[in-house]
Amino acid sequence: MDADLFPKMAHLEDRHWWWLGRRAIARALIKSMRLPPRAEIFEAGCGTGGNLALLSEFGHVRAMELDDSARAFALARGPRDIQSGKLPGPIPFGHDPFDLIVLMDVLEHLEHDGASLKALRERCKPGGKIYVTVPALPFLWSRHDVTHHHFRRYTRNALRAVAEASGWRVNFISYYNAWLFPPVAAVRLAQRAFNSTADDFNIPFNPLNWTLAKIFASEKYFLKMGLRFPLGISLVMLAEPA
Repeated sequence: MDADLFPKMAHLEDRHWWWLGRRAIARALIKSMRLPPRAEIFEAGCGTGGNLALLSEFGHVRAMELDDSARAFALARGPRDIQSGKLPGPIPFGHDPFDLIVLMDVLEHLEHDGASLKALRERCKPGGKIYVTVPALPFLWSRHDVTHHHFRRYTRNALRAVAEASGWRVNFISYYNAWLFPPVAAVRLAQRAFNSTADDFNIPFNPLNWTLAKIFASEKYFLKMGLRFPLGISLVMLAEPA
């Protein structure tokens, strides 16, 4: 990710509709996993720390973040065990295994996604889980992907294939951010067609931001029942060691 985006992310991720909706869905799906009390949780690539409070609802959280400035923003949120690390390695915290490993929009930033998932498989307890979200559909590639240093966008089949080849058994996988797929896709395709330099890091005016967050978050009711969307801006996957 371009370095100048981290301060913007730190400022917006507690208020912007996309982050609000994504966390609401994550909360619902992680709750459905029925993790053990005080589960050991590892967020691989925590960015500026917007998910740490949410994950702390489910257990003891440790995290890694390669970028020094992003890690500083995450540490400023409160006392957390956040260390430098990268995928596929070195991964911090010795050889400690985890009940839940979380990668929220991280895998697309990694050149070696299969090797990274395999390395995380080695850090997952028997019966543990991994929660992964990624941007979906290669035809939506836009300036957003370039400035965020993405290597790829995934199809459902591609994400499943790389996970299974890396030693994971996929329990659930679906597109999401589906209700807003038409307008978001239209904007992304228009930005690409017209070579737009518009900044994605803007919050709509409050009523619209609130409405978009509620629309996005409402998908949690369908996803936690195991229903799958046929299209969406992103993908969500739950898996366990095979």
